[in-house]
Amino acid sequence: MIFTTNKLCCAALLALSLGSSPAMAALAVGATTPDFSTEAARAGQAFRFSLKETLSKGPVVLYFYPKAFTSGCTKEAHNFAEATPKFSALGATVVGVSNDDIETLKKFSVEACRDKFAVAADGGARIMKLYDAALWVKPDMADRISYVISPEGKVLYVYASLSPDQHVENTLKAVERWRAGLPAQ
Repeated sequence: MIFTTNKLCCAALLALSLGSSPAMAALAVGATTPDFSTEAARAGQAFRFSLKETLSKGPVVLYFYPKAFTSGCTKEAHNFAEATPKFSALGATVVGVSNDDIETLKKFSVEACRDKFAVAADGGARIMKLYDAALWVKPDMADRISYVISPEGKVLYVYASLSPDQHVENTLKAVERWRAGLPAQ
């Protein structure tokens, strides 16, 4: 009986880690976003990224991803790179965040992001914690959560899924709705 109970507990934990909706832990629509600045890279060049400064130019699509150069994260970066001109045309800036070091992100910004958008280093998972975007089974790694943030620093839209497939499409629709003066969801 103990073995069966332990086995069920392990199965339940595994199911939760694979299928749980991280959106429940994410910042809510309407919440004020925490400001931050950190090292980032775009087109292989390091620079200081400031959320406040970037928001002064328009909305920000802030997406968290687990680890550079993994298959899902590379696919998601390629998708955001392809859509960056559409985001830019709407006045939005895309930035990815992970716990990777800046040297890794310099390479990732060229190879996966195709020089189109910045990726920010979150050493110590400080930003992930501020945004409730840490992977609960591995808190030093980001969950896959995308936020659309208004220029006023409010969460307009949140999408959370371990699959990279719908993040770009959903955040682009949210920015389009914001631009049209409609609610983002």
